[in-house]
Amino acid sequence: MKVLHISTSDTDGGAARAAYRLHNGLNNIGVNSQMLVQQKSSDDKTVFAPEMRLFQGIAWSKLTFDALPLKFYRQRRKNSLSLQYLPDRVVSRVGQIAPDIINLHWICAAFMQIETMRKLQGPFVWTLHDMWAFTGGCHYNGECDRYTASCGACPQLGSQQDWDLSSWVWQRKAKAWKDLNLTIVSPSSWLAKCASSSSLFQDLRIEVIPNGLDTQRYRPINQRVARELLNLPQDKQLILFGALHATSETRKGFHLLQPALQKLSKSSWKDKLETVIFGASQPESLDDSVFKAHYLGTIKDDLSLALVYSAADVFVLPSTQDNLPNTLMEAIACGTPCVSFKIGGVPDMIKHEKNGYLAQPFSTEDLAQGIVWVIENDERHQKLSFCAREKAEQEFSLEIQAHKYLSLFNEIKTTQSAKKN
Repeated sequence: MKVLHISTSDTDGGAARAAYRLHNGLNNIGVNSQMLVQQKSSDDKTVFAPEMRLFQGIAWSKLTFDALPLKFYRQRRKNSLSLQYLPDRVVSRVGQIAPDIINLHWICAAFMQIETMRKLQGPFVWTLHDMWAFTGGCHYNGECDRYTASCGACPQLGSQQDWDLSSWVWQRKAKAWKDLNLTIVSPSSWLAKCASSSSLFQDLRIEVIPNGLDTQRYRPINQRVARELLNLPQDKQLILFGALHATSETRKGFHLLQPALQKLSKSSWKDKLETVIFGASQPESLDDSVFKAHYLGTIKDDLSLALVYSAADVFVLPSTQDNLPNTLMEAIACGTPCVSFKIGGVPDMIKHEKNGYLAQPFSTEDLAQGIVWVIENDERHQKLSFCAREKAEQEFSLEIQAHKYLSLFNEIKTTQSAKKN
């Protein structure tokens, strides 16, 4: 079984990290797994990307050109939309590798043209990391359900026209992907339901296989040791928040965390708490009305992340929409109880008052209450920590994920062989 994962990057971003972990998990159980990416950050010899600086420069310039049509929509929101209309060199590279299964992941940032799939020899498995595959270009739909029909009059574009860029993208997908041998894998139950209700994927086979991670790398580390290594205070309870572009990506909910922290700063917790933030640098001006914040910047290596999670008493991720966030999975694997809103794929990982706290969307009061509930009782906190780690070991290990994918790949290949015969 030769598996090829196609992903815009191998380690840059949550979707890329999830794809790369699966790739490693499959190799660990003896599968011949390789990756084809546009941007390579690792030194892994099984990951292939353009080596010439010229092609790498072209890749970055393509991203600018791919977004040019969006400039005609001056009322568009800041949310990212991917049009994927520029030609690529994926077909020739895939032909050189000649895989038995192509596992698509996050392929945007002008990496892979929508029409390219039609030119490849399947079968395909597509692991969804957001909603882009079945929408007219948006990665998360917000309040819009037009992807269940055919898109158009896109609120994220600020468009009132049925025939707009979102409709154009949807029509291209419908034409290019018709009758492909395509199986969809969703890491979360929520995203699987969204995909099954979409006009593009409603007739396809959709499986739920959670992402996995190395539970030996992400494991509990002595809190005192972790704080000493990170130069964090030993005499405070620490609230951790982190994500890619943590404080600027609205979907991750930093704007909802701030009022929750303000409520706590006016309570008896005022002198007991401090915050730790990764994925963002310290801003030029700090809000003195909330707790002291320790900004750790961007952290990419697993050991440092495991230290950060282990140093915290609670991890808070107040996302407004999310699939199966890596950060929550990493936190529970390190035995750190989590507080998050009850949205998207979060309930697949966090069981209310069992291994964390699910606040009512989007109540900052309940978010603050959840933080207090997790940290106020030492005995309860220890139980939550144990259950969090247990959940990660039993459901989200890399080996479990890899075996589920291998079983799916084998089933697809067997079915394909039977049809040929």
